[in-house]
Amino acid sequence: MNKIITDKILIDEILDRGTIIKAIPSMDELRRKLSSGKQLKIYIGFDATAPTLHLSHAKNIILLEKFRKLGHQVILLFGDFTARIGDPSEESSARKQLSGSEVVENIKEWKRMIAPLMDFQDKVNPPLVKMNSDWLSKLNFEDVVNLAANFTVQQILERDMFEKRMQEGNPIFLHEFLYPLMQGFDSVELDVDIELCGTDQTFNALCGRTLLKRKNGKEKMVVNVTLMENPKTGELMSKSKGIGVFLDKTPNDLFGQIMSQPDEMIEILFLHCTHISKDEIKTILKLHPKEAKLKLAMEITTILHNIEIANQAKNHFERTVTNKEMPDEMDEIYLEENEISLVDLLLKTQLVDSKSNARRLIEQNAIKINGEVCNSDFEVKLISDQDLILQKGKRSFMKITKEL
Repeated sequence: MNKIITDKILIDEILDRGTIIKAIPSMDELRRKLSSGKQLKIYIGFDATAPTLHLSHAKNIILLEKFRKLGHQVILLFGDFTARIGDPSEESSARKQLSGSEVVENIKEWKRMIAPLMDFQDKVNPPLVKMNSDWLSKLNFEDVVNLAANFTVQQILERDMFEKRMQEGNPIFLHEFLYPLMQGFDSVELDVDIELCGTDQTFNALCGRTLLKRKNGKEKMVVNVTLMENPKTGELMSKSKGIGVFLDKTPNDLFGQIMSQPDEMIEILFLHCTHISKDEIKTILKLHPKEAKLKLAMEITTILHNIEIANQAKNHFERTVTNKEMPDEMDEIYLEENEISLVDLLLKTQLVDSKSNARRLIEQNAIKINGEVCNSDFEVKLISDQDLILQKGKRSFMKITKEL
């Protein structure tokens, strides 16, 4: 039988880590609901607009899992329908609309990356996974008109990004007006008590609060979570811009990405992306930043993989970065060519995703062959029985072998 946990210390440990920055109507109301002993239905939605996730997404899943462990019913909603439309929030221009097949493939990857963060094997109170195409694709034009009748054009136009676009003379497409209605209708279909969302999603979530009250007579809470801004640059982790620590990386790369985060991010990542108590985090933060970061990288890599893999990633980091040694094992590629330009070689090994990126790394002296820095593009000679070690940055290695 599922038990609702109302222990004040456990609730405070979740609410006072800074992951939650605001609750509508209030934080006091959120505490009251969590202390009531009633099972709450809590959800967070994601539009699968890219095939990867970063730690800011993981933070939200970890928070949802903490609520599930208190006994509440939690729902992961994949916006497979809304992802094809494109959320206009914080966008200076209309998002590219994705095909259905692109969204399906992205969701497949997301499920794989999310799996270590939640206990989907719990037989008593497992997390639920939903797709909003199950209801949005069934709405007819009359349904859409009835939804639209709950809001005014003025309300939509008051959104900052629409005001900015009008000032800059950039177009606003009619389908973008409908996006908040669609996300809002998710709340009605799920009949939730609480929606977790970033501050950039507050307007959409409040649309859901309005619709749920009018349709079902229920007062949904909107709980804003931090977007984890980089204190040095002010940048947010972004899947579309490729900024952040990404979950689809190999354990070695994941460990290295965490170690490369600025010192100012250590406490933020401990609080939002681990299950370590606040008191223990305070103790860890008294260590040298590198030691604290090693513990952070170990913790997150363990959560996403396991302790054995995390230890292997740590050893790899210490050998290749700290001690500047070659790793014992690395990926290997076999090539037929006798000669190939360095730029093409980088592209062929998939160490880069474009020729421009390859040239940029070469200019930054970030590429080495057999330990020697390559500061210009040149023809690399491939000789049988003479393997080359291609290195990108401090952590990425590839053995190049000439096919016989």
